[in-house]
Amino acid sequence: MAGQERSVDVAERMSDHEALMWNIEKDPWLNPSGASLTLLDRAIDMDVFVRQVRFGASKMPRLYQRVVPGFGRVSTPAWLPDPEFDLDYHIREVRLAAPGSQRQLFDLAAQLYSEPLDRTRPLWRFVVIDGLAGGKGAIWSIFHHAIADGIGQIRMAEMYQQISRDEAPRPEVDLEAIIEKAVEKSNAKELGADMSSSLVQTARRSFEHVARRNLGIAKRAVGQAAILPADPQRAVELATGAVDTARATLEQLNGSDNEVAGGSILWKERSRHRHLEYVSVSLDDLKASAKVLGGSVNDALIAVLAESAVRYHAERKVEVDAFNTSFVVSTRSDNDMGGNSFTPVPVQVSGQPLSFAERMAGVQAVAAAAKERVSQGGSIGALSGLANMFPTSVVTRAARGKAAKMDFATSNLRGAPFKLYCAGGLVQATVAMGPLAGTPMNATAMSYDGAFDVGLFIDPVAIEDPAGLRDHVAEAFADFIAVGQQLEEPVTKPKPKAKSKKKKSKPKKASSSAKTQKPSKS
Repeated sequence: MAGQERSVDVAERMSDHEALMWNIEKDPWLNPSGASLTLLDRAIDMDVFVRQVRFGASKMPRLYQRVVPGFGRVSTPAWLPDPEFDLDYHIREVRLAAPGSQRQLFDLAAQLYSEPLDRTRPLWRFVVIDGLAGGKGAIWSIFHHAIADGIGQIRMAEMYQQISRDEAPRPEVDLEAIIEKAVEKSNAKELGADMSSSLVQTARRSFEHVARRNLGIAKRAVGQAAILPADPQRAVELATGAVDTARATLEQLNGSDNEVAGGSILWKERSRHRHLEYVSVSLDDLKASAKVLGGSVNDALIAVLAESAVRYHAERKVEVDAFNTSFVVSTRSDNDMGGNSFTPVPVQVSGQPLSFAERMAGVQAVAAAAKERVSQGGSIGALSGLANMFPTSVVTRAARGKAAKMDFATSNLRGAPFKLYCAGGLVQATVAMGPLAGTPMNATAMSYDGAFDVGLFIDPVAIEDPAGLRDHVAEAFADFIAVGQQLEEPVTKPKPKAKSKKKKSKPKKASSSAKTQKPSKS
């Protein structure tokens, strides 16, 4: 926060993983970027906000850099300062029509998400929203996933957030002069402005990048090869390790051999339409119940969402053997703002009626096995470099096929445990809009100041009753917390029940432990 210095991602080119996300976005159905909606207790001071963002951009080059493609598929795209950077393009103001309800706000947020980022400009946008009922305010924001993952974006938010309402704004900066100097230094004209003179230079630099990237791999390979005659067992270990890594990576993409077909028959359709819902519970209550039930907050999130999906289907008299979902493992070990250090981990959870203790035990078992695969090298980054060599149509077709099997995606982000302010407005909550990328729903949780806020970003063609699903999520959270509070000692982890054909139980009524955020009708 204020006064805290962080390093920034200054790599000249995208990583293979970032390049993969950049390439597959050419199919809008697979948009990998996430957005967020920050809810404030009042409208912000626009002049102060712009000043904060100008200062942040001066410290973080990604905010004034554009993407320049590499030479064919030989190298990843490069980041270069945009000589035509216009801050006004990236910060807009919108006023809601009366009555300024939360439902209007959420619908606007979903509409803004459907507007693609201009791939010829820096890849981010803010929309400051006022006209909300009660004089409240909001800020909608989006950053391309190639710039930052969820944790990286939380750290980037420190640029324009404060820890007190009356904190002095950031100092004035001459952002234009900073960008002009960066443009001159990067020699942008040579790399991309004039294709007739820069094609050879672009090719040369692309091949140099590949050579540098592969040199380290080659050195390591030569070093390993030199010791093999003296240590034949080492050859066996290397071969076994390579096979294990390949197998783990393929399991990441295709799932475990132990999985059943699974998947909801109700959520098979897909579209580019989006709908936003929101549920909030007490973080302390959730932590306490998760601990008593033998798991973590992340386990609780997956268990509650699985229970919600079971109840949604039971209400419609549909049985599901298992749901295909995913969670995100952060591999970040730096203090950077921005950047990407994460691995999405697909898992399968039971669709049978279970107690919360049984459901938590099942989630823990599959999550532990999935994390083990990641630790063996089964990260999506392991195949990103290879995938980027294929035509985009091949990669997007494979990605669509994988997404078609998923029922929902999850992510859990840790925010500030204290109050934050933005240009004079108190942050009441941040509603995450995690990327669906072809799945029916992304449920991304953000802990903040004692609350556990879950943004439910939904494809309403896949899930025809988003509000109904939101109600089930709120009820399941309330019941989960209530069960934990009724138990005095941690439960002994039971084995998940075998598949049963018994009739589904009727969904329980919500207790008062969870509050469902139901946007009022406009």
